[in-house]
Amino acid sequence: MVGVFRRSISLPNKNLNRPTVKPAISHHIRSISLPCRSHPLISQIKEEINGLNAWASTSKSHPQTYTNISHGLTLLKDTHETFQHIFQLPQTQESLRCHPLWVENLLEDSLRFVDAYGTFQTLIMGLKEEHSSAQIAIRKRDESKLGMYMKSKKKFSKEMEKLVSSIRCGTQTQQQHQHLQMQVPAVSAAEALLSVADTAELGGVISDVMRVTVFVSVALFNGIAMSFAPRRFSWTQMVKLSRSSTRRMNVESEGLEELQLMEVEESFENLKKKGDEEVRLILKRMRDLEECVCGIESVSEKVFRALINSRVLLLNTLTLAQ
Repeated sequence: MVGVFRRSISLPNKNLNRPTVKPAISHHIRSISLPCRSHPLISQIKEEINGLNAWASTSKSHPQTYTNISHGLTLLKDTHETFQHIFQLPQTQESLRCHPLWVENLLEDSLRFVDAYGTFQTLIMGLKEEHSSAQIAIRKRDESKLGMYMKSKKKFSKEMEKLVSSIRCGTQTQQQHQHLQMQVPAVSAAEALLSVADTAELGGVISDVMRVTVFVSVALFNGIAMSFAPRRFSWTQMVKLSRSSTRRMNVESEGLEELQLMEVEESFENLKKKGDEEVRLILKRMRDLEECVCGIESVSEKVFRALINSRVLLLNTLTLAQ
């Protein structure tokens, strides 16, 4: 009985030496330190990007409308707001601070978007002023003032085409930057906490956000440009226009359907000879056009603010990295 009792004394010695406690805690800490892969915001923004991709697919086979382009802009605004939340994650901040050149390239892309939407807001304000003057001219049956309105519309269309070019010209540079960004190796002790897969996933999300921003922006600017462009194209000009797009989707080669249906240029001819009922009809179509333009201005301004906020967060990240 004494021998059995002595063997029982050795049992606590096994419990005093447990090597499994610290590794379990260490593994738990590492799972927290991983950046974006398991974070719900990544899943959310991927769903939003998929929504924009579905919107793009629908736009390929259907005429672009005011309702459709407004929906695309709203989806883009929501995506950038989620993007901002991802930027504010400590894991994302740490990852971006380890790649300052990456952040600088993103800043260049964001500046291009902000400048384009800022210019668009200015152009829309000018168009609204010209449009209000045109309505006064219709009431007074002043055809000379309407001629000035037609010239302003043509100028507005050309300025919108410049915005399309400014967005498209940076696309190849952006893609080259992102290709290099994925090849940047880990160079700091802090980055050792971040897995290559997680950093690549973050880069993939950023790349997708930039891509859909380009697409929706081109759809908006080109749709507006085509809507206000002169309608009298020769057959040669139409063929050249279709070939220059290199099989671009319909959303990029057609104007907004509502703006086309509200076209009133032909109604301006011989305005003094028109009856009161005809003039009232023209004014109604002009008010409908103004309402459509104001709606686009409102939703695009929200995208503009979201782009500015994203850029501010990127600037803060770059400042902290220096």
